[in-house]
Amino acid sequence: MTRWILLAIVVVIAGAVLALQYFVPVSVRIPYGDRDAVAKGAPLYAEHCASCHGKNLEGQPNWRTRGPNGRLPAPPHDATGHTWHHPDQNLFDITKYGSAAYASPGYQTDMRGYEDTLSDDEILAVLAYIKAAWPRHIQQQHDQMAAMSE
Repeated sequence: MTRWILLAIVVVIAGAVLALQYFVPVSVRIPYGDRDAVAKGAPLYAEHCASCHGKNLEGQPNWRTRGPNGRLPAPPHDATGHTWHHPDQNLFDITKYGSAAYASPGYQTDMRGYEDTLSDDEILAVLAYIKAAWPRHIQQQHDQMAAMSE
């Protein structure tokens, strides 16, 4: 009888641990110090992001001014933009699910999600490529902000 109770407790605990993996958000970290991730991210960025965000991360002109369609142009991902003002998890989620997932209902954006196009590792590689291009002091500020958001 005691063995059955012990087995039941183990099964319940194991089930709880597995369930937590699906319901507790996992905070991601951008692996910008990983040369392989950065190298993997460069061609992915060129293929999926550069047409809007610029070959050199420069974004579209007048990115803070709404266009005729009411949408904002693509912002730069270099040090002049606001990308580095967002924690790692937000950058990951915006890339995966699109900007509309974080905006007010009805917000119009050209930034679609890449959930069906890129794997999670590929999204992190693209973000690693972007972050690796930032000046060291901005990387450090971003690291501090990311640590506080965990």
